[in-house]
Amino acid sequence: MSPARLRPRLRLSLLLLLLLAPAAWGCGPGRVVGSRRRPPRKLVPLAYKQFSPNVPEKTLGASGRYEGKIARSSERFKELTPNYNPDIIFKDEENTGADRLMTQRCKDRLNSLAISVMNQWPGVKLRVTEGWDEDGHHSEESLHYEGRAVDITTSDRDRNKYGLLARLAVEAGFDWVYYESKAHVHCSVKSEHSAAAKTGGCFPAGARVRLENGAQVALSALQPGDRVLAMGEDGNPTFSDVLIFLDREPDIQRAFHVIETLDPPRRLALTPAHLLFTADNHTEPATGFRATFASQVQPGQYVLVAGVPGLQPARVAAVSTRTAPGAYAPLTKHGTLVVEDVVASCFAAVAEQQLAQLAFWPLRLYHSLSWGSRTPGEGIHWYPQLLYRLGRLLLDEDSFHPLGMAGMGS
Repeated sequence: MSPARLRPRLRLSLLLLLLLAPAAWGCGPGRVVGSRRRPPRKLVPLAYKQFSPNVPEKTLGASGRYEGKIARSSERFKELTPNYNPDIIFKDEENTGADRLMTQRCKDRLNSLAISVMNQWPGVKLRVTEGWDEDGHHSEESLHYEGRAVDITTSDRDRNKYGLLARLAVEAGFDWVYYESKAHVHCSVKSEHSAAAKTGGCFPAGARVRLENGAQVALSALQPGDRVLAMGEDGNPTFSDVLIFLDREPDIQRAFHVIETLDPPRRLALTPAHLLFTADNHTEPATGFRATFASQVQPGQYVLVAGVPGLQPARVAAVSTRTAPGAYAPLTKHGTLVVEDVVASCFAAVAEQQLAQLAFWPLRLYHSLSWGSRTPGEGIHWYPQLLYRLGRLLLDEDSFHPLGMAGMGS
């Protein structure tokens, strides 16, 4: 094995040692017998004109590039959703309800912030002075035009609170927060498209898998404990236990890459950072197909599909994108699964199937021994998020998907 390939494995060994620590077996730190409970972390207010993270708003490390103004008559208007949270006051000076319209990601962060504000200052609510802008009141390429930005204050308009309000917005998960003026704090989020690539290694709700009894079911109907068609380590088809969902979001709309083959005809939709297996020629054995990000698959390459008998290569004829409801990422015992008769990985973000399979070994063991819950929850599982953060410390930057990701297997 080459030194370049060995280095990530050595780093991952250290990563696994960290993951096997008792604190890694639960969502929170838990209570350690004989230890003293740590005091709550002190929140440091943002200084006037400070922004977090310390990069420009429209860069990859923050909320990302501007994608174009959304008008009520445009196709993208369906990306906006109204926020009727009673714990948030919307100024709505236009009296059109525009300030209530925002992307789902922005809505989720805003609702989380509303709770933090009430906890920090009992009797005080979060106030939104500007949300989606359809009238051109902001600067060119403002994220307000996409429903990805809000300007906020507290309901009592106490400017002494705004520095801490900005810090609370950072903690609530906004992708960029700016203590912009003495009158408000500006917050923004990534677009639904880039956020899907960042947080999603998923398939749409209607994507089908094949059960051991021969039936095909949509991922939205799949349950932990089901056995689905997958690929074994020897490159042959096998049926593998579904252990858990690394991501399960029934109500979200996401952008998916669509990989199409003609001979035989297959059509698979998956998020850009998700892995599937490709080769440059059809003579490559199944074990020689390499894990590749969906966003990097090109026409002319070959993917593995379920055929008769076994698995066979199929030439990619077209690659496109589309939006579809739901985001589902089941984890199987073998780390693979066959979706829409195309072989895919259970993992995302890092283009190393074996490394990912090794890194998820503690989680597979935990659930294969039936210690974990058999009831699928919603959202991204805590384990891949923890794993991703630790991986960022130990693996090379070029090991990750170009758009990054908040969860290795989600």
